[in-house]
Amino acid sequence: MSLTVLVNAGPWLPVPPTGYGGIETVVATLVPELRRTGVRVVLATVGEPGVEAEAYVRPVSEPRFPLIAAPYNRTSGVAHAHMHGVVSWLRDHPEVDVVHDHLEVVGPAVLGAMGRDAPPTLQTLHWDLRKHADFYSSFDGGGRVAFAAVSQSQLDRAPDRLREQTIGVVPLAVPPPPDITVDKGDHALVLARITRDKGQDVVARACARAGVPLVLAGPVAGIDDPDELRRRLAESDPQLEQHADVRFFVDEVAPLLDGTQRRWIGGVSGRAKEELLQSARVLLAPNRWAEPGATGVVEALGRGVPVVATSLGVLPSLVRHGVTGYLVDDEAALAEHLDLIDALDPAACRASTADWTPAAMAQRYIDLYERMIEEART
Repeated sequence: MSLTVLVNAGPWLPVPPTGYGGIETVVATLVPELRRTGVRVVLATVGEPGVEAEAYVRPVSEPRFPLIAAPYNRTSGVAHAHMHGVVSWLRDHPEVDVVHDHLEVVGPAVLGAMGRDAPPTLQTLHWDLRKHADFYSSFDGGGRVAFAAVSQSQLDRAPDRLREQTIGVVPLAVPPPPDITVDKGDHALVLARITRDKGQDVVARACARAGVPLVLAGPVAGIDDPDELRRRLAESDPQLEQHADVRFFVDEVAPLLDGTQRRWIGGVSGRAKEELLQSARVLLAPNRWAEPGATGVVEALGRGVPVVATSLGVLPSLVRHGVTGYLVDDEAALAEHLDLIDALDPAACRASTADWTPAAMAQRYIDLYERMIEEART
């Protein structure tokens, strides 16, 4: 079957992202694999895309990720402006067979409201579904909008109405590591945006307790450069100062850092990110939330880097305790298990991701696209 799929990545970050960006990284992994099978891809994104597609839709001029955690009355128009452009494009291009949506809540809400004027729509659920209970417990896609979970643990926590409309579970995949030579370091690494749910304060205390060097890599409120954050805070930017992630970093993380043994380096991308990850002794994922997909964990394991993580969400299905890492329930246990990292075999970590390939992810999605098209005909 010849397919044309509009992949809607949303208005927050380009594809691929220049640093942090889990959803956009997944989209950047998926699109080339779809095209390799002959699928024609239209990519709805923001900024300058770094992946090839047959066409692009870019309704919003610049990435809006720095606004994503700002008050609702400052951000509510961003996703809607993006979707207005997507809907306009779809009306002018009836050749699209399926929309594959990745835009939280607003994507299925708008496309569902179009009824049969929209192509069949599949949304991948990348987030904690409990935070949108009002929507996902009441939304009815009318047989035109369906969902795919990224893990069984995510689907198990979904509202009944959403589970009824979920037609598959497609685990996330990431590109294989590039062939580079990196000397192994002694640092523990957290590779995630700085926010309370990611638990950077927990690992700072645990690494201090265990005497393990720690590197925190990831943006604060969309800011990748530590010097820029310091400058803007010194200038007393009131909107920035009130940002929840900034308050978390300034009040609860920064006091635990010393600039040498425990440091924040900002956002990283490209070869710098790859070298940092491949040289890490361990990746830490001290989540306070039930993360559904955890692309960073998949990246680490595929590079032979073990993982110590809290036993929430998808993490118990990714990390084999005592084989590819350790699952812990509190800060003290995290510190204790840092002493056991060197007993783990990097080859076992790499082997654990053998089935999580981009090609397999793309084929699972193609199967779901074809199912939706067939059901839309009946």
